[in-house]
Amino acid sequence: MTSQTSRHAVLVRAEELARPNSTSRTVILDVRWALGRSDGHELYRHSHIPGAVYVDLDTELAGAASPEHGRHPLPDIADLQAAARRWGIDDGDDVVVYDAGPSTSAARAWWLLRWAGLENVKILDGGFDAWVRSAHPIEAGDGSILPGDVTLQAGNLETIDADGAARIADAGGLVDARATERFRGEVEPVDPKAGHIPGAKNLPTSALLDSDGTFLGDDDLRKVLADHVGTGSEVAAVYCGSGVTASHVIAGLNILGVSPALYPGSWSQWSNDSSRPVATGPN
Repeated sequence: MTSQTSRHAVLVRAEELARPNSTSRTVILDVRWALGRSDGHELYRHSHIPGAVYVDLDTELAGAASPEHGRHPLPDIADLQAAARRWGIDDGDDVVVYDAGPSTSAARAWWLLRWAGLENVKILDGGFDAWVRSAHPIEAGDGSILPGDVTLQAGNLETIDADGAARIADAGGLVDARATERFRGEVEPVDPKAGHIPGAKNLPTSALLDSDGTFLGDDDLRKVLADHVGTGSEVAAVYCGSGVTASHVIAGLNILGVSPALYPGSWSQWSNDSSRPVATGPN
């Protein structure tokens, strides 16, 4: 698969989404969420892409938070299937996910639905901001949704647990997608300990983005990888604070044909386990 084909398999541009699709039905999911904010549904009601369905990341794209499992553990597959049917997804539908931009929370929906067996799921590159910049129509309010009949099955993408993360970090293949200051342990806004998994390399997801919130071009993505973690081919798994922004880095790596595993518990699980070592400072 060429990188251009890989990019098209992961991303859709606003201009492409706006074109009528006569070959298949597209369900659009609005996943506006940000750490420390709870106004995603209000933003959706104010304005969204016509026909889009609001998705709540905390309650629909994650299981119940706990110190043992992390802030955003993977949901039970039966719960995710029930949610996907509420969103109106049928078997065979195309799905496009977006957020306010730059697609970090939308990437969680992208990864999770692919993990659950949906094949044609794409991220709107640049999110709702890109749609608005392109002067495409918007609508307000809550739309009427006909329930879908999609069938989901867990485990179609690889995940690892804390022990797996430790082994992969020791081998040099674990990437931390959080901001550099959190990785180094200089700040920690939400979790009980500051720092990172020993042996992990830092690739902040913001480094994958252009100034407009879209993903960098392939050559620039390769340069970012080289600057942070090498060619990317050695990256075996990715984690972040709670498994959300790590999905965004996985999307960026998928564009280049690299498909690492996700550590869903991430730092929110690791830092709550007193038996797990913590490193601070740069790589």
